[in-house]
Amino acid sequence: MKRFEIFMCGMLIMISSLHAQIPTLGGRITDIKNVPLQGAYVIHQSSEHHAHTNVSGYFVLPGVKAGDTLQITHIGFDAQQVIIANIQEPLDLTLKEIPFELGEIVVSRSIDALNIVSRIDIELNPVNSSQEILRKVPGLFIGQHAGGGKAEQLFLRGFDIDHGTDVSITIDGMPVNMVSHAHGQGYADLHWLIPETIDKLDFGKGPYNAEEGNFATAGYVNFKTKDRLDQSSITLQGGSFGQLRTVGMFNVLDEKDQNAYIAAEYLYTDGPFESSQYFNRLNLMGKYNLQLKRGGDVSVSASHFSSTWDASGQIPERAVRSGQISRFGALDDTEGGSTSRTNFALNHTKVISDELFIKNKAYLSNYDFELFSNFTFFLRDSVNRDQIRQREDRRIFGLESVLNYNTLMTSGEFNLEIGVGLRNDQINDVGLSYTKNRDSTLTYIQRGDITESNYYAFVNPEFEFGSLTINPGVRLDYFQYLYQNALTPAYDPQNESKVFVSPKLNFIYNFSDNLQAYVKSGIGFHSNDTRLVIERPNNEEIIPLALGNDVGFTWKPFPRIIINGALWHLFLEQEFVYVGDEGVVEASGRTRRYGFDFGMRYQLNDWLYFNGDLNIAKPRSIDEPAGERFIPLAPSRTVLAGLSVQKAKLSGAINVRYLGDRPANEDQSSIAFGYTVVDLNATYDLGSFTFGVMVENVFDVDWNETQFDTESRIRLPNGNLEAEPVSEIHFTPGTPISIRGSMTYKF
Repeated sequence: MKRFEIFMCGMLIMISSLHAQIPTLGGRITDIKNVPLQGAYVIHQSSEHHAHTNVSGYFVLPGVKAGDTLQITHIGFDAQQVIIANIQEPLDLTLKEIPFELGEIVVSRSIDALNIVSRIDIELNPVNSSQEILRKVPGLFIGQHAGGGKAEQLFLRGFDIDHGTDVSITIDGMPVNMVSHAHGQGYADLHWLIPETIDKLDFGKGPYNAEEGNFATAGYVNFKTKDRLDQSSITLQGGSFGQLRTVGMFNVLDEKDQNAYIAAEYLYTDGPFESSQYFNRLNLMGKYNLQLKRGGDVSVSASHFSSTWDASGQIPERAVRSGQISRFGALDDTEGGSTSRTNFALNHTKVISDELFIKNKAYLSNYDFELFSNFTFFLRDSVNRDQIRQREDRRIFGLESVLNYNTLMTSGEFNLEIGVGLRNDQINDVGLSYTKNRDSTLTYIQRGDITESNYYAFVNPEFEFGSLTINPGVRLDYFQYLYQNALTPAYDPQNESKVFVSPKLNFIYNFSDNLQAYVKSGIGFHSNDTRLVIERPNNEEIIPLALGNDVGFTWKPFPRIIINGALWHLFLEQEFVYVGDEGVVEASGRTRRYGFDFGMRYQLNDWLYFNGDLNIAKPRSIDEPAGERFIPLAPSRTVLAGLSVQKAKLSGAINVRYLGDRPANEDQSSIAFGYTVVDLNATYDLGSFTFGVMVENVFDVDWNETQFDTESRIRLPNGNLEAEPVSEIHFTPGTPISIRGSMTYKF
């Protein structure tokens, strides 16, 4: 750490020596409630100079003289032109919210310019259910297969990511992914996020961001919740399958320099299954924000989430074909689980000067999890069935401090991020056992205590030379693993450690404010489960390497059209398959994926908008014999498209999602069939009241939300067991047509 501090000081001294003596204008941009607007684009119309506001709403723009004109734009706000009278006086500007206008958007000169796509989608079609949260990332698909309370299965860029192994997810800087989880590495349960509290979505695909660490191989998704509410509100929703949802959002303090609000959500549904899910979820959240002098701020948030559910599990196709059960029936309806999570987070921004600020965060989380599953029915135990129980009790603690420095050099603008941090997970009584009827433990397969720590540092500079931005970066991660196996007779904790270095190099070129091209490259990683690290029966890598490359563009050929595209490649040194009923993680060797992403956002007129995303991938194993190199359940074709309406008091959208057929095993002899599902939503404002309707699966198609090729043995209607096990598709059916109505009162 001492060497890192010396390096950081030396870097700042070097940059200061190159500082250009160019007239500069500083300023701050906020909304009408004095909330800083991050990412506002400030253009000097007399030159090529431009700037972006930071998290505190501040910007520094070079080469400005008295009488010059600046143009300021931000999504969802009225663009302004300002004539500068005196450059010695900082510009203090307030932007007013307006109906969305795609023509005012400028292609940002940053590595994550594609984030503009998610901001457009959220602005036009806000999230109104927890399952829609991740669908705002172009090309990311989700699937639920255990009663609604389990984390969704994720699909992105040719990955069946399971529950989060290859995509990093955070909320207000707090990690969602769980390392060394009882059910699977990277397990990411987002159900503790109330959709109505979402303010911004930041995402990226590939391992190209130095500030993103563990699990950020296929990509990352960072959510930011609202700092303040426009109004207090109460929402009631109800509809098909006994669903009831209520949400309350309440301002408890609303002053210019400080504010606070609380939010609460309760959800209950029986689900479409013949055996009721009895799924219920409770979310509580509170957030306090204080604006400090010079644009700094302090944010404190707390939340609690709890959920319980029953599940019908994954059913074999043969049981449905024979008429033994329906698509929504069950062979073992004793599956289900419970989970809870309590979080405390502190975020602090300290502005030292117009050029320098520091972002700090700290978080604590208390989490427990219990899941009962039966994937194989009577394959292992012909008397008691094959039910398993996975559980854990976890504490998470983390700290991070990031220095942000922005200055002007003789060659152009320079931005620098230097960060250090740590995350510590203490996981008690994590394990797997064979159980009966969720109340009797038959045998323990795994049981023990885990302590896993991740210390990290990163340097992330951006050099701007006119239209060219170069972003070299490097990240250093150090992991410590400790495992005490409770099934061994003696107290004998096992330990291991690993250092991993992740270099990045990105080039971004803006031909104009309407066209950007980029080349990205980088190394990333996902860590292994501590138990596998300690045992490593097949000498698996502790931290497998992921190497990625992207070549792409963002283009506004016309004022109301934005197009983006990318050719990409990703190599993984090792992948893993979690075998839930055995409690092991199997290494499956090296893999390679490459593909093409394409997206379009088109404002047809003042009130009608189109969005579309096409994602094509070719995922393959490298070391398997020819003909057996398919990666089970990895998606190769996905499409997301929609039409959104925003006209006067009416808003709504129709959305289509398509997932193509996928191989369900290595030789493609088993196929997981794809689906096309259409959803519809609409709202109408009547003063303080807003009424809405949501229709899922408008055309009531039969579709399978998740599918697995599993070997199982079932009991036949005559009471006898099958003579031999059968390997075939086991699936969770997708929701049939479902209608929900809603009413929101704002005050």
